[in-house]
Formats: sequence, structure tokens, C-alpha cells
Amino acid sequence: MSTPTEFTGFAEFTVEPYPGLPLTVRDVGAGRPVLVLHGGAGPASVSGVVDHFAATSRVLAPTHPGWEDTPRPEWFASVGDLVETYLDLLDDRDLRDVLVLGSSFGGWIAAEMAVRDRGRRIGGLVVMGAFGPRLEGHEVQFPTAPPGPPPGEGSGPGEGLGPGAGSGPGQGPGPGQGSGASAPRRGPSPAALQALAAYAGPTKSDPKLLHRLARVTVPALAVWGENDTVVPPDYGRAYAAAIPGARFELIPGAGHLPTREAPEATFAVIDAFLGAAGR
Repeated sequence: MSTPTEFTGFAEFTVEPYPGLPLTVRDVGAGRPVLVLHGGAGPASVSGVVDHFAATSRVLAPTHPGWEDTPRPEWFASVGDLVETYLDLLDDRDLRDVLVLGSSFGGWIAAEMAVRDRGRRIGGLVVMGAFGPRLEGHEVQFPTAPPGPPPGEGSGPGEGLGPGAGSGPGQGPGPGQGSGASAPRRGPSPAALQALAAYAGPTKSDPKLLHRLARVTVPALAVWGENDTVVPPDYGRAYAAAIPGARFELIPGAGHLPTREAPEATFAVIDAFLGAAGR
């Protein structure tokens, strides 16, 4: 059962895929469906992605349980749990030819969804600064506590996954962060960090995912910031190479969140990819 809630400029609904596990999903726009999956920094980190696609598409953007003060039962504690929940969401809404776009941790979920999509609901895949596969020499470092800006500093929210994650070339203040605006938290909240650690597991990776990516049959794009210090570009190149026919695009001057740090260049790359794929 879903409960719609109308807001100025957007709407959201809540479903309960399991007892005691409400799932909030932002639902905006109309047209071909796009599923947007956020990373550790939460829904705000992909708000620009949602706005970009909502002009021409129907965008569903769930909040992963554990973020934004949403409940997460202890048993709901793996990437697989999220993947099954979101594939069920596509089934329950009877959505087809869905573009699944994931940023950072959301990219891991998106890639695994494309691997497991037996219902052929997914029509395209975009991963940005994603992690998930285990690659020798590349280890994602999660913070032990949420970083916060010094008093009076108006830095925007970063991914909060490691050194330099909260700032990068081209990352300026976000909406409402001009003079006089209170500075938001940089990086995930303590509850989000706990959820992220539970989902990602102690190794923060899946040793089998790199091999399973060969099962992906839809057009795929890997987008990486040139200066990503959380998940370096070489990791992204290996990610793309594991997916048959996937493209890899490097965004000059961007860090871990290219859609925030270099939005024009990033969306130009994504839109060109979708145009070539007939979307």
C-alpha cells in the first residue's frame, strides 16, 4: 500500500515492502522512467540529477532505509536487500525500459540491479563514481565520524567517504547556502554511516561482482570525476571494462560528485550517451 504526499514542485509516496520497513520514494515528472539511487551523502546529493531528468522523464528517487532518519531493521543489511527491494518496486509499478542511475554507493546498487534483472525492466545503466567490485589496490575508506564544517563555513554536503570527498574542484555552495544561510552537515549522518557500513559489509566490496557484470546486456555508461579521490578513475575504467560494450567518460576538474561539481559537462556526457542509445 502506498501513501502519496504532495509538495510544492514534487510528490513522494511511501510503500512498505516488508513489515516495519517503510520506503519513501520521490516521484516527479512524466515520460520514460528513471530510477535515481543516491550514495552516502543522501538524497540531496542527487537532487540535481532528479531535476535534470524530471524535465523529460518520470523520475523515481528512493531514500535508502537508514538515511534521512528513516528506519532500517537490523536484518535489512546488505546490498542484495536493496537490490531486491528496488527491482520489486519496478515490478510493482510495472515500469519498463527504466534507466537506472546510481552515484557512489548507489552505483553499486544500480550495477547489481542490472545483473539481477530477470524481469527485463531495466533499459540502461549509468554509474558515477561507483564502488562495489573488489579490485586489488583500491579500497574505499569510510569515515569514522561525520565531518562538519567549522562555524561560519558554508561548504556543501560531500559524499563523506574519505579524504577530499566533501570538497573538490568546482564544488560550490548548494541551494540556499549563500551568505546568512546555515551550513548543512558535510557527509552522512551517524545513522547513515551505520546503514552504509551494514550494507557494504566489512570489505566494502563484493569479490564476485566484477565477474557478474558480464551478465549486463543493456547500454551502460561509467562517469568519473578526474579528481575523484574516493574511487579513482582507474577503478572506474576497470568497472566499465567489465560490462560488455560499456563506455567510460572522464569529467575534467570534477571530484567524487561530478553532477554537483561539473554539472554541465557531466549532463552533456550522459545526455549524449542516452541519445546514442535511443533514449
